[in-house]
Amino acid sequence: MSKKVLIVTGDGGDSYEALYAWHRFQEARWEPIVAAPSRRRLHMVIHDTEPGWETYIERPGHSIDADIAITAVAAKEFAAVMALGGRAPEYLRNDASLLSLVREFSAQDKCICAIGHGLQILTAAGIIKGRTVTCHPHVRIEVERAGGIYSPKPVVRDGKVVTAQGWRFLAEFYREIFACLETPV
Repeated sequence: MSKKVLIVTGDGGDSYEALYAWHRFQEARWEPIVAAPSRRRLHMVIHDTEPGWETYIERPGHSIDADIAITAVAAKEFAAVMALGGRAPEYLRNDASLLSLVREFSAQDKCICAIGHGLQILTAAGIIKGRTVTCHPHVRIEVERAGGIYSPKPVVRDGKVVTAQGWRFLAEFYREIFACLETPV
């Protein structure tokens, strides 16, 4: 089995989630590969809560380099795909090549992971119908419209699909991801 994990993001992706993924996979001796619409330096953001706000706020975050363009990726070369959160999924969910790629991972019964708004990519790809997932609460309506079952739990694993509400639950999220990666295909 390949020891490579595809991390999908773009401009406006969550900086903390991207850097955590990059380092956590390396620490566990997996090779993280960052994919975006084009191979270049990405402008990342940090989302957090602020007293008095009814939604999250956004600030500039650390940048990260995209190793490969989404159109140059083949699922057969990877053990898993992870859709990061932040604002990037808002436009990435309209990328036909990415949606096709996610469906390819699903058809090959590989681990598919999403955090926060990253679930917007999985819903747009049509792979969560009948599955129990979690995500940022603002994405719940998309989950239900796509035929998924929303769970308020911080982290949910349904077969080979692992989802988390947001960056506050990264430790539990990665425990489930590595358990998924250890499951035979």
